[in-house]
Amino acid sequence: MSQNIEGKTIVITGASSGLGEAAARRLAKAGAKLVLGARRIDRLKGLAGELGLPDGAAIETDVTKADQVKNLVDKAVAMHGRIDVILNNAGLMPHSPLERLKIEDWDRMVDVNIKGVLYGIAAALPYMKEQKSGHIINVSSVAGHKVRAGSSVYAATKAAVRMLSEGLRLEVKPYNIRTTIISPGAVESELPQSVTEKDVAAGIADFYEKNAIPADSFARTVAFAIEQPENVDINEILFRPTVQEL
Repeated sequence: MSQNIEGKTIVITGASSGLGEAAARRLAKAGAKLVLGARRIDRLKGLAGELGLPDGAAIETDVTKADQVKNLVDKAVAMHGRIDVILNNAGLMPHSPLERLKIEDWDRMVDVNIKGVLYGIAAALPYMKEQKSGHIINVSSVAGHKVRAGSSVYAATKAAVRMLSEGLRLEVKPYNIRTTIISPGAVESELPQSVTEKDVAAGIADFYEKNAIPADSFARTVAFAIEQPENVDINEILFRPTVQEL
């Protein structure tokens, strides 16, 4: 069913590594017109070159800056005339018990995991409304369904993504826009590296070493949601490694 990916203009945030990079690789193979955003522009340009993307398809983007996310989407439309899909993928996961009062980490998660998604929606939605078509894919997490000790703020941000996405789904029906929430479990990425507490980081690293599945598992779910016929709206996908209990 990859014919419904080929030729589509797809914007991906957090595309320089992990889940975003894996999605870019799979969608490029399926013939998508990709425009990639991330903070690490050298790494992003390297990926764009490897995938054979045109000049200007790698754009330095900090999703905590609304103007930078808008610039990413505006440039995609300028390059290709439209935007068919935005994958709001950028995220952070600095777990810690609330009693440690890691307020800076809390702020970062709210800014990236919630506001970054909102800024992606704000940038893409006006174009998609005008087109009367489009697809907004937001990345939540298993943690958005089930909280555990030490993950309270992260889980709250990912639950917020789910609520925002469901509200968006209800609002965009008149414009023929599709919406998808993808909630991965332990998938190989740089998320564990965002943990700032050494003891917590050690536990997370061990958990990922024992459980994590390749990032292409995420990329396949993204492709599955996009490649459905336009009258099929895959609203949510929750997946875990087979061995993962949480």
